[in-house]
Amino acid sequence: MEHAAPPAWVMLAYLISGVFFILALRGLSSPATSQRGNRFGMAGMLIAVVTTLVTHEVASLPEILGAIAIGGGIGWVIARRIAMTDMPQLVAAFHSLVGMAAVLVAAAAFLNPVAFGITGADGLINPVSRVEMGLGIAIGAITFSGSVIAFLKLAGKMSGAPILLPLRHLINLTTLAAIVGLVGYFTIDQSPWIFWTITGLSFLIGFLLIIPIGGADMPVVVSMLNSYSGWAAAAMGFTLHNTAMIITGALVGSSGAILSYIMCKAMNRSFISVIAGGFGAEAAASGGEAKEQRPWKRGSAEDAAYMMQQAESVIIVPGYGMAVAQAQHVLREMADVLKKQGVKVKYAIHPVAGRMPGHMNVLLAEASVPYDEVFELEDINSEFAQADVAFIIGANDVVNPAAKTDKTSPIYGMPVFDVDKAKTVFFVKRSMGGVGYAGVDNDVFYMDQTMMLLADAKKMCEDIVKALQH
Repeated sequence: MEHAAPPAWVMLAYLISGVFFILALRGLSSPATSQRGNRFGMAGMLIAVVTTLVTHEVASLPEILGAIAIGGGIGWVIARRIAMTDMPQLVAAFHSLVGMAAVLVAAAAFLNPVAFGITGADGLINPVSRVEMGLGIAIGAITFSGSVIAFLKLAGKMSGAPILLPLRHLINLTTLAAIVGLVGYFTIDQSPWIFWTITGLSFLIGFLLIIPIGGADMPVVVSMLNSYSGWAAAAMGFTLHNTAMIITGALVGSSGAILSYIMCKAMNRSFISVIAGGFGAEAAASGGEAKEQRPWKRGSAEDAAYMMQQAESVIIVPGYGMAVAQAQHVLREMADVLKKQGVKVKYAIHPVAGRMPGHMNVLLAEASVPYDEVFELEDINSEFAQADVAFIIGANDVVNPAAKTDKTSPIYGMPVFDVDKAKTVFFVKRSMGGVGYAGVDNDVFYMDQTMMLLADAKKMCEDIVKALQH
């Protein structure tokens, strides 16, 4: 059964939709244009959905519209209620839904190929369609199960430390080889056992690939899973003969892969090692234990206010702890007071600050922090040596010098901020008992120029603002 070519206007509509998606990606590349990017994405998706509904025979249009209303309503409620601190695990959860959608579409196409127009004269599924179906269900299942593990780790329901199974590399390679071999065999034999075995192995390898990856690399994992979800959607676009899905999936897949590579490069990580499930993690597995107690100095909000008032330049390094405390607004208020008193204030953002790419940028934009005061690691790291104060709020791993010196550390090799070169360091932290997401103690706590400000980040910033104003 051959699938008829769509009318020219349909192709044009999908092309316009694709252009909107490209503009959306361009807009989302900067906090300053992110809202416009979101609007382009929404417009592109609306055009694609309406075009598809108009040009396809559907069993029940009211049922489909009802499903869209229910799904859209759930998404709207979640988006309204979700805290920014929970955004990374929400993104991981949404990726899992995209993966499962690809699995379900592939299963539907396999069980009823005639309805999808992918059968030949002999009534069997076309070999090319079998390849598309096999790849779609494999990538979709990997995306689903991998995203579930990422969600559990980000939500704190599973340890963020690498979980290293014995012989995991051999198991992973054998499982991946079996999936590839079965997809190839599926082109000549469409027996149900082959299809369902591919599905089961793909779900399994998704779990196996993500559990060895530690917390320090989770932002890369979120970006990588985003890429996988795109490729799964593109593969299903071929099965459904839907140009918009192919375009959108390819855009998401390629942009996610590029972002993952950029982040790996920024972290001095091997891209292949991360996507292959933590190759080389053995050396880091022994790190992560807190060191024995050493002397440290405790400071107060008044100490911090006085020292920052006397400073010429202050560099603020925000981290996930700031997000948890929802301290970004009062932090910006603190910076505004300092600027009025003649202090130069800048924000330093690490590529993996937070739990997903761009997490800190979004939080600071939410608090109306001027974009020209926010700098990436490579643009500001050299300035710490001249800074009077480094104000670290809720960050830990991204300022840990163990990344440069301790080869047994799980963060070894990751570029970090040189806060130890600043004249004075204020480190806002709830207590001395905890360690960073990667589970590593931090020598910065014990430096002569460091004062630990032990308190909730928002409360500490509020107290500093009061002290600055008086």
